[in-house]
Amino acid sequence: MPVLEKDEDIKKVLKESKTVAVIGISPNPSKPSYFVSEVVKNYGFKMYFVNPKYAGQEILGEKVYASIKDIPDEIDIVDVFRRPADVVFTAQEAKEKGFKTFWFQPGTVNEEVAKQLSEEGYNVVKGRCMKVECQRLL
Repeated sequence: MPVLEKDEDIKKVLKESKTVAVIGISPNPSKPSYFVSEVVKNYGFKMYFVNPKYAGQEILGEKVYASIKDIPDEIDIVDVFRRPADVVFTAQEAKEKGFKTFWFQPGTVNEEVAKQLSEEGYNVVKGRCMKVECQRLL
C-alpha cells in the first residue's frame, strides 16, 4: 500500500477501522496524546493505550498496557505519539502484533520506517492528526 494522502483514502481507513492503539499515551490533559485520544474515542473507536511508564493505570477510563503485544484484541490503527527515532521499535512491535494502518502524528514521522511499512503492504498516514481527520472526514 502507498502512503495515504488523499482524503477519501484516509476517510476509508477511519470508517473501516474499529480499534486504535495509542502509542505514547500520557495522563496529562495538555499533552496531544491525551486530548487527541479523548476526541478520537468519541468517534466510537475501541481505544488501547500503550506506555510502559503508566502500565496498569487507567487513562480516559482505559487500561494502559506496557506493550502493543499485551493488547488482547486485533489492532486496526497504530496511532504514534513518539519521537521519530523511537518509532523503529514501535513499528517492529506492531508488526509482531499485527495491524492494518500505521498513523504518524505530526512530528513523529520517521521516513525510513514509513517507506519500509508501505513497501511491506501496510497503510501509512504521515503527519496528519487523527483527531483533526476524524473531525474533518467523519
